[in-house]
Amino acid sequence: MKKKFSASVVIAALVLVATSSFSYTGPKPKKGASPTDNAGLTLPAGFSAAIVASNLSQVRHIAITKEGDVYAKLGRAKNGNGILFLKDENGNLQQKNGFGDYGGTGMRIHDGYLYASSNTDVYRYKLNDKDEVENPGQPETIVTGLLDHGEHNSKSFTFDNDGNIYVNVGAYSNSCQVKDRTPGSMGQPGCPILDSAGGIWQFKADKMNQHYGDGVHYAMGLRNVVGLDWNQQDNALFVMQHGRDQLHDLFPQYYDTKASSVLPAECMYEIHKGDNAGWPYIYYNQIEKKQILMPEYGGDGKKSADKKYLDPVMAFPGHMGPNDLLFYTGNQFPEKYKNGAFIAFHGSWNRSPEPQAGYFVVFVPFKDGKPSGKWEVFADGFSGEKVVMSPGKAEHRPCGLAQGPDGSLYVSDDSKGTIYKISYNK
Repeated sequence: MKKKFSASVVIAALVLVATSSFSYTGPKPKKGASPTDNAGLTLPAGFSAAIVASNLSQVRHIAITKEGDVYAKLGRAKNGNGILFLKDENGNLQQKNGFGDYGGTGMRIHDGYLYASSNTDVYRYKLNDKDEVENPGQPETIVTGLLDHGEHNSKSFTFDNDGNIYVNVGAYSNSCQVKDRTPGSMGQPGCPILDSAGGIWQFKADKMNQHYGDGVHYAMGLRNVVGLDWNQQDNALFVMQHGRDQLHDLFPQYYDTKASSVLPAECMYEIHKGDNAGWPYIYYNQIEKKQILMPEYGGDGKKSADKKYLDPVMAFPGHMGPNDLLFYTGNQFPEKYKNGAFIAFHGSWNRSPEPQAGYFVVFVPFKDGKPSGKWEVFADGFSGEKVVMSPGKAEHRPCGLAQGPDGSLYVSDDSKGTIYKISYNK
C-alpha cells in the first residue's frame, strides 16, 4: 500500500533522527579519558560522576535526607522489601535496612515524612530529626484504591506549597481503541476510562485513606506521567508525559517506520486545575510544532487537531521514556542550572526497527518559571552502547532524580540498580 505520510514530515523526521536522537550532541568526553572516568558517563566540563551504590535491583525514584542518606523505591519488592535505606558513609551508600513489602515508583520526603507509593496506594512514614523512619512497619495510608490494570500503573507524585499531593493515574491503554493495540481499531467514543485514569488527581497530603471521591480530578488527557515536579518560581505543576506508541504498527497507511520512531513527542506540560492535554484525541508533532488528530479519532497523520487542548511548553523526540523531572534549586552547580529542569530519559521499546533512544539525563534552562532555551544532553553514556537496538541491551537506564543536601544530583537506574552522584568541581 502506498504511504500517505507527507514526504516533508518523513524527511524532517529523518533529519531529527540523524541529528538529535542517535548522534551524541551533548558534552564531549575529555581527550584520552577511559570508559571508567566519571562512572562511564559523559558530562559537561567541570562535572564529575561517581557510582555510590550498585546492584540494588530495580531502583525507581529516590529521596535524599538532610544527612545525605538515600531512600530508594524498588519497582518490585526484593526479599520482602520495597524500600531500601542507604546510609552515606564517606561518599558511598551502604544499605542498612529495608521495609515496605510493596513495589512501586514514587518516593519523596515532605514535611517530616517519607512518602512512597505502590501501584494503587500512597503511604507515608514519620521521620525523626535525622530523617530516619521511626516505625517502618506502621505506615499511614494517604491515598488508596487507585486503578492498576498492569499498564502505565506507576503512581508517581509531588507536592505543592499548600498541603496538597498530586498523583498520576496513567491510562491503561495506548490510545483508547475499541480493541487495544489492534491494527485499524478505532477509538472508543468519549474514551470512558478518562473518569478514573489518564490524568492527575489532587489530594490532601495529610489526610488518611482518601480515594477518588475525596480528591480533585486536577487535569486530564495525560496518557501517562512518571516524572512530575512543582516549579517554585512559577508556583505550578510541571509534568512529563509518555506519548502514545505504534503509529506505524496500527495505521501503516499513514505512517512509515521512520516517522513512527520519532512521533509523537514526549511532552513537558505546565499544568493548572482543569487543564486537558488531549489524550487520546490528539498528539503533539514536535517536528511541525502542532497538535495532530489521532488516527483512532479520524486523523490521517496530517490533519490538525481542534485547538482546544493544552500545548506543551517543551517537546522532545518520541519514545525516549521520561521517568523523572526535577527543578534544580541547589547552589553547587553553575548559575545557568539554577531553577532549571533535569529530566531522566529511561529509554523505550517503540522505535523498532530503528535504533532506540534516551538513556540520558537532559537539562532545560528556565527563567521566571518558563523554559528559556533549547534542551541539551547533560549526562550521557548510561546505556554503555553507542547504538541501542533493543532496551535489553542498555546496561543502565536512568529513572529517578534527586538533589543532595550539598547541591549534587543523584540519578537512579532501574536496570542494574545503580545510583550515581553527579557533582560540580568548583
